[in-house]
Amino acid sequence: MSNTQIIQNKILSAACLKKEVRRWKSENKKIVFTNGCFDILHVGHVDYLSKAAELGNLLIIGLNSDSSVRRIKGEKRPINEEQSRAFLLASLFFVDAVVVFEEDTPIELIKTIMPDILVKGNDYSEDEIVGSKEVKANGGKIVTFELVKGFSTTAIENKIKNAPI
Repeated sequence: MSNTQIIQNKILSAACLKKEVRRWKSENKKIVFTNGCFDILHVGHVDYLSKAAELGNLLIIGLNSDSSVRRIKGEKRPINEEQSRAFLLASLFFVDAVVVFEEDTPIELIKTIMPDILVKGNDYSEDEIVGSKEVKANGGKIVTFELVKGFSTTAIENKIKNAPI
């Protein structure tokens, strides 16, 4: 199988992910879940995601769809469309699955997956993290990681806009 096909196989529909999650849980795999826009993949994202992957056996990323990003971040976003963002995330060796969701929050996805560990950056408090109540009620835990300072899609976008021509 080609590398491109391996990457594509990690990008799952919600229905396919549900089947995979059932299988993984039957194999007693510890499932870690996080979500976000991941508009321009940068070192802060990779640092955060690699740390998240180390917490369990499988890392699933819920990726906001293009329409979801526009509603959350504004009409000028996303910069990269969802298929490209999903492909880049799936190309990371420590990512096991990427699923695009249309809603503004991943709550329905979290309820479906019911991960063992829900991860976000420490720019969120535990009570602000969507799905934290449901995951904890199911015996799971919430983990936050310190973000790498100076790296964000907005900072990169501003740097490009202000670069001398």
